Amino acid sequence: MLAIKRMLNRIIFMLLLVVLSYNSNAQISSYITNHKVVATILGMGYGIPPSVILAVALVESSAGNGATAKVLNNHFGIVGQNEFVNDKGHSSRYKQYTHEFESYLDFCKMISRKRFYSKLKDNDNPKLWVKAISKAGYSEDPEQWEKKIFGIIASNKL
Repeated sequence: MLAIKRMLNRIIFMLLLVVLSYNSNAQISSYITNHKVVATILGMGYGIPPSVILAVALVESSAGNGATAKVLNNHFGIVGQNEFVNDKGHSSRYKQYTHEFESYLDFCKMISRKRFYSKLKDNDNPKLWVKAISKAGYSEDPEQWEKKIFGIIASNKL
């Protein structure tokens, strides 16, 4: 009886993982669909691969589901001023935008001011861009951040 109960628990656990994985993939797919055009337009205008813009936004905003993305319309984890104070009186260190696409534009502007930008502008190699952004201090954990970005680009064929 105990063996059957354990087996049922394992099956339920595996089904839960499948459901969560499917839900996560659906959210990512939806996010890409809803933001691909703006990433493409800004990518063309700034000479940054749209795949990099989208992958960074996906990771930093948890596919638009992170608190910073939902409350502050900040899809890139950009630090700056905001007027947000939660019900416990805490504020956020992240910049607030009136619309999420404003954060996309700000990200591209910020990247265009980096030293590496002039060397990489109009280069379509996402790997070079991600490495350069990471090396410039964009993430607090560069190695893990790069893996996440590369994983998003590969798994979603960006």
